[in-house]
Amino acid sequence: MKRRFIFPRSLQYLIAIAEYGSYTRAAEALYVSQPTLSQQIKLLEESLQMPLLDRSGRTVRLTDAGEIYLLHARRAWVELDEGSRAINDVQDLSRGTLRLGWNPITDHLTCCLLRNFNTRYPGITLSTFEMPQDGIREAVIEGRIDIGIAFSKPFSTEAQSSGINTCTLFEETFCLAVGNAHARARQQEKISAQELGQESLALLNTNFALRQHVDQYCLEQGITPRISVETNSLNVIIELIQFGPLATVLPSSIVNTQCGLYSIIPSPEFPHKAITLISRKEGYKSPACLAFTELASEWSVRRLVEPPGQRLKLCTLEEEDDSSPKIGNKNSTRVA
Repeated sequence: MKRRFIFPRSLQYLIAIAEYGSYTRAAEALYVSQPTLSQQIKLLEESLQMPLLDRSGRTVRLTDAGEIYLLHARRAWVELDEGSRAINDVQDLSRGTLRLGWNPITDHLTCCLLRNFNTRYPGITLSTFEMPQDGIREAVIEGRIDIGIAFSKPFSTEAQSSGINTCTLFEETFCLAVGNAHARARQQEKISAQELGQESLALLNTNFALRQHVDQYCLEQGITPRISVETNSLNVIIELIQFGPLATVLPSSIVNTQCGLYSIIPSPEFPHKAITLISRKEGYKSPACLAFTELASEWSVRRLVEPPGQRLKLCTLEEEDDSSPKIGNKNSTRVA
């Protein structure tokens, strides 16, 4: 039977009030009466001899002391949760959990790694969370995910010393991707930066690392990209390119595995980017987390010598499975 860690009710109530800004809403969320919640907070404040909540306004706010205490309460929650998970995890990896954070690009580039992990450890429940690049590092540090797969240049020494370990799996090159309906389909010659600037593009929005990479390239080349479609879904972009006249910029590995896409090398080329595994430097690491890190290192070497897999056609949007858990907004597309 799975063990549940015991967290003091008064601290649970304080965290809920800070989140909802209301005694009533916090009590409803916790399925307790408001007098019970109020009494527990009063006892907590008396024990600390310090008010934690400001009740003078229309909403309940934390005092300065409350802000500090809440920070430690949340840290305690994470530590106790990790302790519970440490007890429940089985060293032989016959069962367990792994929380993985990635963005749309690393999703496509490392999906086969997840398949390999699931085949080797079928008893491990793998939960994936899609989030913008900047959110992955913070989610790792805060303990909301076990491992992040980031799409960026390697983290600096300063970043690594701030609480994360990094491991570069491989470097990725980039190309202009077009479909059968595009005039440049099957073009063998390189495309100049000026010619690229004349293409009508479908790109991820500015929250994502790939878009920032494209914008930086255009800035350095003195061109302004013609953006016809802006979205937060890589699946939307790939399907638009496969069946329409638009173009986009994608990692070469993705283009090489998608049916109906053709790559054109830009000149000058885009700077390469690293696909990086990140994890917390300190704190508990589950057997599943350690096993995934080891498998990822093996896979990153093996993919260099294995031939590319069969080119796959992405399912249409109507067929796309939205059942996997993700963090972030729903698909959002803007057409210029």
